[in-house]
Amino acid sequence: MLGAALCAAPAAQAQDSFSFGVIGHSFSGSPDEGVLRRALDESDADNLAFVVVNGIKSAAEPCSDALYTARRDLLKEAENGVIVSLAASDWVGCRNKNGSVAIERLNRVRDLFFPDEFSFGASKVPLFRQSVTPKFRSYTENARWEFGNVLFATVNLPAANNHFLQDGGRNSEFEDRLIANKDWLQRVFTFAAQKKLAGIVLFADGNPLAQPSQRPFLLRGQRDGFAETRQRIVTLAAAFKGKILLVHGETLKDESNAGILWRRNLGSIGVASGWSKFTVDNSNAALFRLNDSSKAVRAPPSQ
Repeated sequence: MLGAALCAAPAAQAQDSFSFGVIGHSFSGSPDEGVLRRALDESDADNLAFVVVNGIKSAAEPCSDALYTARRDLLKEAENGVIVSLAASDWVGCRNKNGSVAIERLNRVRDLFFPDEFSFGASKVPLFRQSVTPKFRSYTENARWEFGNVLFATVNLPAANNHFLQDGGRNSEFEDRLIANKDWLQRVFTFAAQKKLAGIVLFADGNPLAQPSQRPFLLRGQRDGFAETRQRIVTLAAAFKGKILLVHGETLKDESNAGILWRRNLGSIGVASGWSKFTVDNSNAALFRLNDSSKAVRAPPSQ
């Protein structure tokens, strides 16, 4: 298995071609842990460098320690190295009888799913977390790792308008994470540029590159919670010499099943339920390829 060799080989060792898996939100319909199990089993059977899982539970499922722990233990059983990319359904909508417990649950998920500097699974992928920076020690979910000549990174951008709340005075979590993500993206792009890497892949739940018109839940005059992040990514991409691919979990207005849509060197694609296989191919001008376009939906980036 390719993933088994990930820790043994130098991270920057050139690979002419390799593949990685992305498991889309497996609980978008009725909650069914079997969907996630099948996706993990199928991806384990393939020759992959690693697998990224977007979302660990359905919004309809309880935000309980018992459920979180069960999903964590399931990910631990995987053969491939498994990295979690948080989804809005994992924490944003969590409530108890007294109201929202989103921030408390986010911190609990951080404790359970990002305890150290390695991925889940038998093939341990070494990770560099934003939390090593004292100012951002809470942001354990933002991680980066290198394979071949590509840098991969997760960014906590929940699909529910980036957890921006329209009611005034309630957005300290959003504002703090906005600062953390701005710093994180800058560091990711700077690291990739310094190492002269061929590409960057960003994993997020929400699609920050989509325009407000593609989000029907945004009423006229309401703030787009992704506006600042969209501008940051577009600006950083313009100065980067390689390719950038954003893999997200949103299905938005005006999307189609056409695979990766490129706007100059910046590509964007949404992954559907189940798992999708992507290939990095240095002989291909686009660098990144989706192996089965029926498993993902296109999302056009905006500039």
